[in-house]
Amino acid sequence: MKRILYLLAAVVLLVVLLFAMLFTWRPELVRVVRYQSPDANTYKIFPQAVIQPSDTAFHFVKAAVNRDDLDTLHVLNWKNESVPFTTYLKDGKANLFMVIRNDTIIYQRFAPGYSDTTLTTLFSVAKTMVSIMVGEALEEGKIKSLDDKLVNYVPELKVNPAFNGITLKNLLEMKSGLEFKDVYGGLIAAFLSDEAKYYYTDDIKKELINVKAANAPGTVWKYKSIDAFLLTWALENATGKKAAAYFQDKIWKKIGTAYPAGFGLDHENGLANTASRFQSTAIDLAKLGRLYLNKGKYNGNQVISADWVIQSVNLGNDIPANSKGWQKSAHHYLWWVPQQGINGDYAAEGMRGQRLYIDPLTRTIIVQFSGKGAGGYPFRKISRYLSGLPFTYPAELPSESAISQ
Repeated sequence: MKRILYLLAAVVLLVVLLFAMLFTWRPELVRVVRYQSPDANTYKIFPQAVIQPSDTAFHFVKAAVNRDDLDTLHVLNWKNESVPFTTYLKDGKANLFMVIRNDTIIYQRFAPGYSDTTLTTLFSVAKTMVSIMVGEALEEGKIKSLDDKLVNYVPELKVNPAFNGITLKNLLEMKSGLEFKDVYGGLIAAFLSDEAKYYYTDDIKKELINVKAANAPGTVWKYKSIDAFLLTWALENATGKKAAAYFQDKIWKKIGTAYPAGFGLDHENGLANTASRFQSTAIDLAKLGRLYLNKGKYNGNQVISADWVIQSVNLGNDIPANSKGWQKSAHHYLWWVPQQGINGDYAAEGMRGQRLYIDPLTRTIIVQFSGKGAGGYPFRKISRYLSGLPFTYPAELPSESAISQ
């Protein structure tokens, strides 16, 4: 009996030692175990870089009557099931849904405790902020060309040959060719994924320096956080400013924002997590949508180059590297740009159903904040319906697995 007890004690000790070694090798795994998949409040465990609002706020007009007829409109969910819009909101645990057309708020619905001024983490909507900053840095001449090599702006990376051939455009298109392990493949794969590592690490740059190459730059598209981080590192070196300060001074303060926003940092004065930790209110996020709807102008001032706006949200002659959902959204310059049907609309998208949708055809902006997300991309149907335009879903829809992202 004693031998069995000794054996059990030895096994327990061995397991404890193995976990101690694992957490020493990967200290961020302690946070992964504690917090697991991040939610709307997980960003608060990290230091924050506050982005101050404009000195004078812009205010959308609020319609006298809310367009409640939208509640009974049927839309497709992620299973391609036709459901009333209120069911879509309920299933997706929507915290906020707001529709703005021609600078007028025509529909709002909030979960208890939520309003259009509630600060919310937007996950991968953060990546689109990087795209906006890249355009501004190009316009200023801080970045000379998207064809420039990454190592020209981040010479610290020259120690790793995996970075040698990567251009800024490769990063903007998520075609860096760098190795990145996503969360798919089971619990262990998610636990040891790069997605978890980069969200919870306290030193993003240290992790980036050791990344390996998986493909030649420019050849394979793969959605990953590290390309946004590398662009941010290049931006900070090129501009001489931290990402939050640059975004504040060049964008946020110039578009009539009313509330502070923020980027989560990996550590005090460290690199901003521009892949998944951007916080904003809905009403101010809509003003970014308005800026793009107006081709980069605010109050007659060209805040962002009109050429950059057009280039960012149009594929031109480029062949889409990917396609998501019935609307066939392609990831382009850190925006999602549908290719199906009468298009021209585009969106910034984040995990759990965070969305900023813009439809130039109907002069519509939609903001959705959600705790889960119900998929299905109802935004185009809503935009066209509220504008009195016809809309039909494609006759042939993709399989459920193709639209559940």
